Amino acid sequence: MTDADQTASTAGDHRNVDRVTRAAAERGLAISVQRYPAGTRTAQDAARAVGCDVAQIVKSLVFVADGRVVIALVSGADRADTQRLAAALGAGRVRRADADQAREATGYAIGGIPPLGHRSAVPVLMDEHLLEQDTVWAAAGLPDAVFAVDPRALVAAANAQVAAIAEQ
Repeated sequence: MTDADQTASTAGDHRNVDRVTRAAAERGLAISVQRYPAGTRTAQDAARAVGCDVAQIVKSLVFVADGRVVIALVSGADRADTQRLAAALGAGRVRRADADQAREATGYAIGGIPPLGHRSAVPVLMDEHLLEQDTVWAAAGLPDAVFAVDPRALVAAANAQVAAIAEQ
């Protein structure tokens, strides 16, 4: 991989990035989306690209809880715990959404799902461990686009419920 592959560029015009940027602005959050040609599809890829710890990466994971789609925001260093997620939601059964369900509910493909700006109103839960960071990086609608944000500002902008949803 060359240095040019890791160089960030400001986001160009793309409807997904525009939708995330608009959604953030509508919620009082000004974001600057950066794009990385080498990609930010996984937490490890994103951390390597932006030069941060993997714990600062926000994974936006899509689940189905009792038939209802929900988003779980967890640190790139953690895994979502479906039992803890079920308890936080008061749900009987929680499972990972498949790629089609994730795209249908959010409007984005897995690897680029942002924490806000979804196609439909989707409940969002954020793991409390993300609040331990000063800055986190989240997907911005594409597998090579991310933005930095204070996790407390992200809670407000995503209208997220904070809960202990990561595995211990």
